[in-house]
Amino acid sequence: MTTVHSPWQCAMELFLIPLIFGFIFTGASAFTTVYSRRFGERGGTIVTAILRNLLGIPLGVIGYVWAWMIPSQWVFTSNTILTTLGWVLIVAGAVPLLVGHLYVQMRSHFPSVKDTLVRHGLYAWVRHPIYAGLLLVLAGLILLRPTLTVLIASVAAVIWVFVQARLEEIDLVQRIPEYRDYMREVPRFIPRGHC
Repeated sequence: MTTVHSPWQCAMELFLIPLIFGFIFTGASAFTTVYSRRFGERGGTIVTAILRNLLGIPLGVIGYVWAWMIPSQWVFTSNTILTTLGWVLIVAGAVPLLVGHLYVQMRSHFPSVKDTLVRHGLYAWVRHPIYAGLLLVLAGLILLRPTLTVLIASVAAVIWVFVQARLEEIDLVQRIPEYRDYMREVPRFIPRGHC
């Protein structure tokens, strides 16, 4: 008996290609200093923006959507409580993700060696509110669609967030010397209680 596979099933693992290349190109923001040394201040910003915004983010989204769309084995059975919790996590994560972008404005999409440190608002509580929000969104997405491919894509994204945040901090210390003190004073993802 011959088994007929849908195009989705034949290409199940292929979602990893755009996803991983998306992570790699989005990671360009951690090399702004290197690109600026090589191509000049403006050239470094342009190279970073092209790699991150025009290649990395779209490829990462394509890979994740592909993982979402593929018919895949369910890791666990979802129910109303898990689905509701998933939506709560997505909304809770979207807030710092979006508000964090408002605070850093164009620094996020067009990083430059002339950037200044943002220490107010959410950035007074954590160094990476955008990534912290993304981590919550990823957890929510797993609860909404607990398939093997979404789990793999989400775990890969979580690993990328931790690596990317560390690499960006190395770059930020070079671009913004006061960032080193900021790192000692403010936690990376989870806020400490303030008295």
